[in-house]
Amino acid sequence: MEARLAQAVELLARRRLLVLTGAGISTDSGIPDYRGNGTPRRTPMMYSEFRGSSENRRRYWARSHVGWRRMSTAEPNVGHRAVAELERSGSATGVITQNVDGLHIAAGSRTVVELHGRLADVVCLDCGDRCTRTAVHQRLAALNPEFNDVSAELRPDGDVDLEKLDGFVVAGCEECGGVLKPDVVFFGENVPRDRVATSTRMTDEAEALLVAGSSLAVLSGYRFVRQAHARGIPVAIVNRGATRGDDLADVKIDAGCSETLNVLAESLAGVTPGR
Repeated sequence: MEARLAQAVELLARRRLLVLTGAGISTDSGIPDYRGNGTPRRTPMMYSEFRGSSENRRRYWARSHVGWRRMSTAEPNVGHRAVAELERSGSATGVITQNVDGLHIAAGSRTVVELHGRLADVVCLDCGDRCTRTAVHQRLAALNPEFNDVSAELRPDGDVDLEKLDGFVVAGCEECGGVLKPDVVFFGENVPRDRVATSTRMTDEAEALLVAGSSLAVLSGYRFVRQAHARGIPVAIVNRGATRGDDLADVKIDAGCSETLNVLAESLAGVTPGR
């Protein structure tokens, strides 16, 4: 690992790098990832399922409501802070994240594209009105007091497994009574074009790409590794286990994000890109 770390430092030094992150960077904040070792197989709700059935929406919101109490208290870890430091020091130009937890911004990163949105935001699918998850959580707590003391193991999407959903009442939009949905990209939805365009531009302008905590199994993140590789700029990957982009990487470090990113941030501090 030390040799690969040294190789990564040499590869990234004096280059303006872009950081691409996935769920693995947030595991040290208590948020489980999707495909790590020992992770059970899961079947997330598709957008068509959520939109097409009031029973599916009730199931989603009940599980998400219970999970939000833990998700909302998650704090940035060493890995998030290291990424923020890379930006502050001038080594990194910004962050593209597949995560919906908002922890990069909480850690102090300034230029962040949240590809899949953020769980802290809620949108009405009928009138487009927006509100905070905190406000919706308070409404759901008042409507469903019997669920307020329920606890269960948190899942990667911020929800939990619940066996009994009887009686759970879903809150509608306060403006029109329509369907509320966390403002995140569900499976079966497309990432908004403006986020893809911004991320594509950032990748075009970068001199290196650092991937942290992503298996790159989904195209939303993998496309930028392919773009960087096609441009001929160095690609470094930090992830426990294999990733879809390993064959495109100049260096792969099979290790945890927190400790590795912290070493990279310390090693690149004071190294001015372009000199």
